[in-house]
Amino acid sequence: MKQNPNQGEKSINQTPIQSLAKLWAKKYIQNLETKEAATGEKAWVSAYEKERSEIAEKLMYSLRYTSLQAWQKTEYLIGREIQRHQINPRLIDPWQISEDAFEIYEKALESYAKMIAPQHLARIVGSYLGQIRDKYTSADPRTIGFVALQFHYTGQMLLSEVSSVWEQNQLLAYFKVIDDHLYMPLQRAYDAAASQDYDSPALSVVQMLLPCSTEIARNICQRTIELYPRYLSHSGSLHHPVVKTSSIRDVEMFQVYLWVCVLENNISAIQQELFPLCVMLYPALKVHWELVRQMINLMGKEFSSRVEPEQRQLFVPYFQALREMFSPEVFPESIDDEMWRTARSMGATL
Repeated sequence: MKQNPNQGEKSINQTPIQSLAKLWAKKYIQNLETKEAATGEKAWVSAYEKERSEIAEKLMYSLRYTSLQAWQKTEYLIGREIQRHQINPRLIDPWQISEDAFEIYEKALESYAKMIAPQHLARIVGSYLGQIRDKYTSADPRTIGFVALQFHYTGQMLLSEVSSVWEQNQLLAYFKVIDDHLYMPLQRAYDAAASQDYDSPALSVVQMLLPCSTEIARNICQRTIELYPRYLSHSGSLHHPVVKTSSIRDVEMFQVYLWVCVLENNISAIQQELFPLCVMLYPALKVHWELVRQMINLMGKEFSSRVEPEQRQLFVPYFQALREMFSPEVFPESIDDEMWRTARSMGATL
């Protein structure tokens, strides 16, 4: 990796992987600060530290059982995908996944109880979550769907045991760290950045887009809600806070996969990991392909409005690949067909 001879020692020591990781951390903190400004409170501070410790202790007692329940829900939703996708069942060990989930959520609850800020939790568990992700994807990238979904449902079930909406929101900030690192190939992006020269156009455009990735995701999700106000996913309306949070995460996930492709100059991340992940999860979660196509279209517009034409060209092959992979020729059914079937099954008329 080349270094810029015109930079000072401090800048020279700032490697691309450190730079990208720092940008992600800064973006995370900025999102928290935005929430603070809206609520007038620190997003990670509870009114009563004792109450927070009691909540964490209660959830710790139920954590192991909850992680097993989460696997049952995961198995119910996508268990049939193992045979359908011809995944080696030996690669999906529910006990090992539950154990991994237990260890990660244990650390999250400890951080929550000790009033450690969520962005510090990311530093504590980020690399470990990257290792967990690598452990499963190295054998078969498709297994990450089962792992990520079980972790996600573990968090959702733990949240359901907390009666205070305020404390649910506090915990959600910690659990989002876990979701982000499992669904998004962040460590792979950091590693790809580490192979870039300091003046790499690919690295520069990713560094430019990363800080605004959440804003891009929110814009896309809001526009999707406006376009499909009556759409119902497995978890409810697109307006529902849980669905909205998951939708924003998914749009950010697509962005990170695009960054990886640009940094690696290779489409394998989309072909081998993102596409199979979507094919496994989205039908079960009732996320229609038309929504995915709309998201890709809106994302292209967002990117185009934020980068220079020559930078946009770096993404063109991968956007084109996404459009082709999720095209009506591959997934021909329209969203109106899906909504009509859903309404009929509920005894309603659209």
